[in-house]
Amino acid sequence: MNVAIVRETYPGEHRVALVPGSVPALIKAGAKILVQKGAGIAAGFPDQMYVDKGAQLVENREEAFAQGDIVFQVRSLGANPEAGKVDLDLMRPEQIVVGMCDPLGNLEAIRQIADKQAKLFALELIPRITRAQSMDVLSSQATIAGYRAVLLASIHLPKMYPMLMTAAGTLSPAKVFVIGAGVAGLQAIATAKRLGAVVTAYDVRPEAAEQIQSLGAKSVQLELETGGSQDKGGYAKDLGEEFYQKQREFMGKICSENDVVITTAAIPGRKSPLLITTEGIKRMAPGSVAIDMAAERGGNIEPSKADELVELEGIKIFGPTNLASEIPNHASQMFSSNITKFLLNMVKGNQLSMNMEDPIVSGTLATSGGEVVHPRLREIMELPPLSPLEGEPASESSTQEKPQ
Repeated sequence: MNVAIVRETYPGEHRVALVPGSVPALIKAGAKILVQKGAGIAAGFPDQMYVDKGAQLVENREEAFAQGDIVFQVRSLGANPEAGKVDLDLMRPEQIVVGMCDPLGNLEAIRQIADKQAKLFALELIPRITRAQSMDVLSSQATIAGYRAVLLASIHLPKMYPMLMTAAGTLSPAKVFVIGAGVAGLQAIATAKRLGAVVTAYDVRPEAAEQIQSLGAKSVQLELETGGSQDKGGYAKDLGEEFYQKQREFMGKICSENDVVITTAAIPGRKSPLLITTEGIKRMAPGSVAIDMAAERGGNIEPSKADELVELEGIKIFGPTNLASEIPNHASQMFSSNITKFLLNMVKGNQLSMNMEDPIVSGTLATSGGEVVHPRLREIMELPPLSPLEGEPASESSTQEKPQ
């Protein structure tokens, strides 16, 4: 069982899928670890650190794919739509590719990998069950992103976050408003509080108020019916335009009272809901900062643009799409832990054993045997359900899981 780690090719991506500290556990499980030279340098892990832990180096990407039975990536094709195309020519039938690949947002890439007859495990599809928490790359990377968003705002805000009482007078604390109390939002709240800001937060899910308050922030609520605001996977879902219109009016008022606004509301595979209009963001004071963490899919803030700084009447609006990569060392450590535990879950007696009755395996496998096999993806692509004998050998087949 050869596990290959390749250097990331997405522009600005500094993470690596496996860090040296994870190598011994995989070797103990019977794996041979092959690392493309330079794969970890941008994250602070030079080649020698991998060698010291028992990994072997390979010269280039071609060798890594040629020798690897399993290929680990942070961004597989789909999450790396342009530079990732070269990997298609390197994939071979039955080769296993494990990484983030934006399965709900880039269906064509999933189809292309299926055509190569490779087995793709889309880590974004890991079910939100207790046993899979340690494998949840979305949560681990969102933790990093939420922290980084607060630091980005602090750099550009012409104020300090904490209240300071000095001989020169008292400085009032900065006011931070966080929209969305998922993993990224909660980490943003906690980070802003640690820096001394006065924090207010909002989430469409009423049950999130307790989590917000537990971090010392004030929870504000829009008095509208929000029943069913969460899908089966634990993510916020679309509530309709009428609700969002009233929500935008509410958001504009709250924005006017804060120095920093951070939005985190994203819906997997869907355009991000517009939460703050141009007029709403203009209600902030000059010098204020807005961070739109949902900019990659259209954004929560109307003027925001992905990976650009927009200045509007003295207000700075950022639309970062890869915040986790800006702290690549710890982001890589967390990703590596996730992906290592994911693979070890499928190793029995030093042999790879894909138990399709395990919801972690069946819920994450996107392609196999030349087919898109994930039920949710097939439904979105308007493909008929697979019979037990399609896409997988009978011994491994059980693709009729309910969508996660």
